[in-house]
Formats: sequence, C-alpha cells, structure tokens
Amino acid sequence: MAIAGALLVAGCTGDAGDAAAGPVGDDLTLEHVHGLGVDPADGALYAGTHYGLMKVSPDGELTRVADRIQDFMGFTVVGPEHYLASGHPGEGQSGPSNLGLIESTDGGQTWTTLSLAGEADFHALDATRGQIYGHSGGRLLVSENGTEWTDRGEMDIADVAVDPYVSSRVLVTTEEGLALSEDSGETFEVVPESPVLLLVDFSLSAGEAVGISPEGIVYASTDGGQTWMERGDVGAEPEALGVNAEDVYVAVDGAILISTDGGATFTDLYRGE
Repeated sequence: MAIAGALLVAGCTGDAGDAAAGPVGDDLTLEHVHGLGVDPADGALYAGTHYGLMKVSPDGELTRVADRIQDFMGFTVVGPEHYLASGHPGEGQSGPSNLGLIESTDGGQTWTTLSLAGEADFHALDATRGQIYGHSGGRLLVSENGTEWTDRGEMDIADVAVDPYVSSRVLVTTEEGLALSEDSGETFEVVPESPVLLLVDFSLSAGEAVGISPEGIVYASTDGGQTWMERGDVGAEPEALGVNAEDVYVAVDGAILISTDGGATFTDLYRGE
C-alpha cells in the first residue's frame, strides 16, 4: 500500500544529542555513532559521532579526524575523501546550532557549508550519483547538487538508503515496515512481508542491501530490497550500519563489529576498554 501522512518509528532519534558536543578529555570514545562509511581512498572506516569524526583503521586503531570535537548527526561517504554530513558545532565553535548540509573533500580535515545552515538537522543522510536524500524535522528532502532541495513531504523514518546503481531507488525504515521508492522518493510502498528494520544500507554489489532490526538481527536482500532473508545477529541494539561490498559494519555500545561474509558472522574491529 502507498504510505501517506506521518509515519511513526520506534527508535527514531529525537532531540537527544542536539546540544553542542562538549569536551571529553584526551581519551577517545566511540559513543553515539550516527553514521558509518568506508573511504575508498584509504580503506578505513569513518564514524560520525557525537564527539567528532572517528577513523577506524583496518587493524582497529581509533583516531579522531583533525582532533575536532563536533557533533555529527547524519554522515555519509560519497567518494574518495569526499563526505557529506550534518549536525551541530562543538563547544566553543562558531556557527548556527544546526549546521545544515556540510561537505568535506579532504577526508574530514575541513568542512564547508553547502546549504540549509541554521535550518536542517539531518539525522538520516545518504547520497549517490548526484542524488542526496536527507531527513530533517520529520520531512524527507532530496537534492541533486546539495544546494537546492525538493521537499518530498512529511515522513518519520529512522534511516534512508539510496541504491548506488539506481539513484531513483530509495529504502526507508518506518514503524509500518520497510518502504521502497522507485521514483526518487515521490511515492513509497511498504515492502510486503519485510522484516522490521531500524537501519538499512545498500551494498556496492548491484542490487544487494543489508538491514538490521532494533534487536540486532541482520537481514540481506539481493533484489534491491524487495525480499529479505535472515543472515545473522549482532546480539545488541545497533547504533549505525555501513555496508561495503561483502563487508558489513555495525556500531554497538562503544564497539565496531565487522562481518566479511555479508552479515552472517561478526567479529570486533574495535572495542573500547
């Protein structure tokens, strides 16, 4: 059925984390992870968190990019050293409380504002092939260039994912179930018999996607999100999900888990003490 009106999502983020990120001392922490993505330039995993952009190397070493404490809400990697994000300035930093859409083209060392400064706070954000999808203030927004936006209407969602091979194909997670759009978010249909998913992401393999339930059960799709099969279980409530070909990354309770078999089994990539 077509989705109309507001959709309520269990587990959606609200105003928590909207305050400026405060200092956490010299100790690195991986808390309140809001987005994950692998940079093809160095193969490292990057995590947008309440306390800055964190880099997790392939051998599990954690560093804070540019030593900047800043609250990243939505975060996505769109190319080599090319990131899009949203959020709030850190304590003592200038700028509006809502940063709008910001962009880095140097691996997170510096950021520039593209649009909606002081207006948008994207808690869900994804982009590919000239299409950017963001969810802010209960509304789904779409842009081709990051500066001009089309409002697709009111929709409460937890996560959004765009197919890297078909930029008009979009998945969103809702309380009514997983919803799929084939027309760049103009209309959505609930996917029949889909599992209840909190987070979803497309793979770099054509047509493949991975989702995870609020309880941490991992599901996979090989047909663009139309059908799903259970793959594994991370055993905890997930904070963020990132997929890169066969590698699946999940942030849970101060740790980053990695699966190299499409979500069937997981091991620790990083776990704080």
